[in-house]
Amino acid sequence: MIERYTREKMGRIWEDKNKFSKWLRIEILACEAMARQGEIPEKSLNNIKKKAGFDIERIKEIEKVTRHDVVAFVSAVSEKVGEDSRYIHMGLTSSDILDTGFALLLKEAADLIIEDLHGLLSLLKDKSYQYKDTIMIGRSHGIHAEPITFGLKLALWYDETRRNLLRVERAREAIGYGKISGAVGTFAHVSPAVEEYVCGKLGLKPAPISNQIISRDRHAEFFTTLAVVASSLEKFAVEIRHLQRTEVLEAEEFFEEGQKGSSAMPHKRNPIASENLTGLSRMLRSNALASLENVPLWHERDISHSSVERIIAPDSTILLDYMLNRFTNLLAKLLVYPENMLNNLKKTKGLIYSQGILLELAKKGLSRDEAYRLVQKNAMQSWKESSDFKQAILADPQIREVLEEGEVEKIFAPAYHTRHIDRIFERVFKEQ
Repeated sequence: MIERYTREKMGRIWEDKNKFSKWLRIEILACEAMARQGEIPEKSLNNIKKKAGFDIERIKEIEKVTRHDVVAFVSAVSEKVGEDSRYIHMGLTSSDILDTGFALLLKEAADLIIEDLHGLLSLLKDKSYQYKDTIMIGRSHGIHAEPITFGLKLALWYDETRRNLLRVERAREAIGYGKISGAVGTFAHVSPAVEEYVCGKLGLKPAPISNQIISRDRHAEFFTTLAVVASSLEKFAVEIRHLQRTEVLEAEEFFEEGQKGSSAMPHKRNPIASENLTGLSRMLRSNALASLENVPLWHERDISHSSVERIIAPDSTILLDYMLNRFTNLLAKLLVYPENMLNNLKKTKGLIYSQGILLELAKKGLSRDEAYRLVQKNAMQSWKESSDFKQAILADPQIREVLEEGEVEKIFAPAYHTRHIDRIFERVFKEQ
C-alpha cells in the first residue's frame, strides 16, 4: 500500500492537469508583470485572471491540427478569455513556458524523493544501532577477511544515503531556474523584469543567461544524481542478495504468507525485491546517459532533447520514488540471522585472524617478510587440511619463540576487531 501510494503521488506530478496548471500560472504571472509595467491594461489583466483556464481535451484537439503543444495550449486558453487573450504569451517563446514549467515539476518530484530519503535514513539509523554489536565476517573479493558487525555495514549505507540526500538537494537547487527571455534569450520583446517577477513568484531563480532554452547541463546534473541514488540502492540490494544465498544465509528478504518463489520448486525463497531494484537501477543509469546526450544541442537550441525528457523525467522520478520505498519496506522487514553469521565466521577455523599474528610478530622484531612467511605457511596448511589455525600457530616453534600463548589468544577474539565501533558510530551519527 505504501509503495502504491507513493507511486500515485509521484505519478500525479506528471499528469497533464498538473503540467498545464503550471503553464497557465506562468502565463498569468507574465501578464501580471507586464501590467505592472503598463504594457497590459489593468482591466484586461483582471479579465485574463478571471477567465483563463483550460480543457485538456480541447488542447489535444487543437494540437492534432497545430502539431505544437504550447500553441494548442495558448489557443485553448485564449478561447476562454476572448479579446484580451492577445496579451497572453506576448513576447514569449514556447520554451519560456516549457522550461520554467519543467523546473517546477522537477522540483516537486525532488521534494518527494527527498522525503523518501529522510524516511530511509531514519530506518537505517535504527537498524544500525539494533545490529551495532552483531558480529559477522567481513568479506573482500567475496572471501572471508576479518570480523565486522552487521550494524557497521548498515551504518555505511546510512552514510552513503546521507550523501545522496545532499546530492538530491543540490540537484534540486541546480534545476530550480526559470527563463522568460524570448526566442533566443535576448529579451528582445519582453523585459528582464518580467522574468524576475515570474520566477520570484514561482520560487525559482532567473537563469543568469539563456538562449531559447535553459542549458541542459542543469538537467543532466539532476538525472545523473537520480542515477547515483539508484546505484546506491542497487549496491545495498546486491549485498542482501549475497547474504541470502543458501550457503551464506545471514540475512533474507521477508517471505509473505502465500508467496511462492518458483513455479517448479516449492522450497524456493528468492530475493526478488533486491533483484528488481538491481534491474531498475540500470534504467536510471540509461536515462542519465540520455540526459547527458541532451546537453550538446544545435546553436541556440534544437528540439532533440524534448522527446527524451518527456520519457526520462516521469520514468526516472517515478522509478526512483518506487525504488526508495521498496527498499525501505524490504529493510524494515529484513530477516537477520546472527547465529548463521557466527557460524560462517567460524568456517575458516581462525584464518581470519592472520593479520593480527603478522603484525604482532613484526612488533616483536621480525621483519615483515619473515613474519608474513611464517603466518602464510601455517595459513596455507590450515586451508589445505581444514585444520584449526590457532592451534597451528601455537604449535609453530618459530612463532612461539616470539609470541606467548596469551598474546595469541587475545588476537583470536572478534572483540579485538570491533573495539572502535562506538567511535565509528559517533562519527557517522553525530549531529550534522
